Amino acid sequence: MASGDTGSMISTALASELRAAGLRWDPISGDAFQLAGREFEGDVFTVSDMTIEPHRYATGMVLGFNGTTEWALDSVALDDALWLPREDQLRELLRGAFRSLERRAGSVGDDGAATSTEYVVTIALRDATRTFASDDPAEAYGRALLELIRAAD
Repeated sequence: MASGDTGSMISTALASELRAAGLRWDPISGDAFQLAGREFEGDVFTVSDMTIEPHRYATGMVLGFNGTTEWALDSVALDDALWLPREDQLRELLRGAFRSLERRAGSVGDDGAATSTEYVVTIALRDATRTFASDDPAEAYGRALLELIRAAD
């Protein structure tokens, strides 16, 4: 089922970049994801023990849609689902590379317009630290994780 309350998670574009870079997903209850296809554009689904469950088979993993009569779906292959990790999941994936998250309050620009709050994630990468900023903490964590994955190649 589509979910309206998905918490702080990354954008579809960044999730696609992370998957292309090699991020793997082992679905658990509470995970958010999207499906490819125009009929699902913008819909966010949530893995749940009652409605959308991961099923492992010898041929691969599928997400089974249980009792979702409003959708013409029985199941979808995991490869057809795009994981949208939450902020806490991204921070956990950074593991020992994570150094800090800093919240920088918005200010008033020269034109009198307020600027938004910025979140800055700092990670250790090889022998240096790198920072990644965004107006959304999940997006900053996601950009940091993308860089960490790419550096590991």
